[in-house]
Amino acid sequence: MADRYIEISLVKRGIHCTAKLLDDRAPITCAAVWNSLPLSADVYHAKYARNEIYALFPPFAKTEPPLENPTVTPIPGDLCYFSFAGAELGTKAYGYDAEVRPGTTVVDLALFYERNNLLLNGDVGWVPGIVWGQVVDGLEAMAQACNDLWRSGAAGETLSFRRSATTP
Repeated sequence: MADRYIEISLVKRGIHCTAKLLDDRAPITCAAVWNSLPLSADVYHAKYARNEIYALFPPFAKTEPPLENPTVTPIPGDLCYFSFAGAELGTKAYGYDAEVRPGTTVVDLALFYERNNLLLNGDVGWVPGIVWGQVVDGLEAMAQACNDLWRSGAAGETLSFRRSATTP
């Protein structure tokens, strides 16, 4: 299979980066994401994992991918896939809208932009993610935009994932 690439964007800020799908390490997750693109939603900055931005989506795969290529210590440029039961994220401490509630499933697509991340949540413990992509171009500019998002807020900003027409 030829290498596949996606573009990840912070739409309002006009910043994007390009990532290579890790089809050799997470083929089921890559297929699920690829077949669902484009995806776009409100962006959040992590509270617990440190240097992470993410968006939440309704489930888009026929069945949730298995825990392939897992990590609890993502590195800069990792794209991770998480699936949560709404009850895991439905407390007021997380601050999500009405879509995140008991009885629902939520898919979290995340981009890690700097070092020293640890996927340990005080409510549920270790939260392994599936590493399904790696940023290969534009991470430095994206990291600066993510730091700005952390400092100035995420309100009104969108995180977008789409197939890339070109390779880096």
